Amino acid sequence: MAMCDYSLLCNFPKCRTKLSGYAWVTACSHIFCDPHGSGEFSRSPAICPACSSALSGKLDIVRTELAPSEQYKAMVLVGLRPEIILDISHRALAFWTYQVNQERLFMEYSLSRAEIKNVQMEKVMAHQNQTRELELNAMREEIASLNKRLEEYKQKYSEVSELLIKNNRKYQSLQGLFDALRLRTMRVANKDPVQRAAHAFTTGQESDSLFSSIEPESFRNIFQFSSPPREKIHSFLKKD
Repeated sequence: MAMCDYSLLCNFPKCRTKLSGYAWVTACSHIFCDPHGSGEFSRSPAICPACSSALSGKLDIVRTELAPSEQYKAMVLVGLRPEIILDISHRALAFWTYQVNQERLFMEYSLSRAEIKNVQMEKVMAHQNQTRELELNAMREEIASLNKRLEEYKQKYSEVSELLIKNNRKYQSLQGLFDALRLRTMRVANKDPVQRAAHAFTTGQESDSLFSSIEPESFRNIFQFSSPPREKIHSFLKKD
């Protein structure tokens, strides 16, 4: 950027805006925007906000127009000797050069601070990245271990499932045998005791075992003779 395109900045620490319109210039080679200059230099004694210099002289503080009119430029140096004009121009250029140099130093200082912060942040980020990488590796190892255990559990589950299927088949087979045996037992239990006794007699079993297989009630029914009723006996006697 050419020096003629450069705009001076307000030297107030918290302002640093581009100057336009009117500005306040001090004998200590500082310049301030109109709002801050009006506020700071209205006090007495006046103190430079940039370097804390006392500004007690009549011309230590000047409010100047940054874009003067053509008539002002035509008349401001009229009548002065050339060496005075050159001296004024030299002082004005020195002020401008000082401001540009100060801005360059300030930018270098800001850049160095930014570089220091950048280096610190890079160290912090490198440390954080290293920590995250270690955590990530630990999590990967844990995931691998969990996957291995999962495969083991799947294998065990498969084995248990096959064993359960086999046991279920055995259980169904035993259940079928048990049901068949129970039906057979119920059929044998429901047979008439006399039939069982007759079957035992025809097959040549002992008489003791024959009658022992007959229940007392059944045995009494076999050998019990029933007598005719009394009414039939009386009617039979009357006929005679």
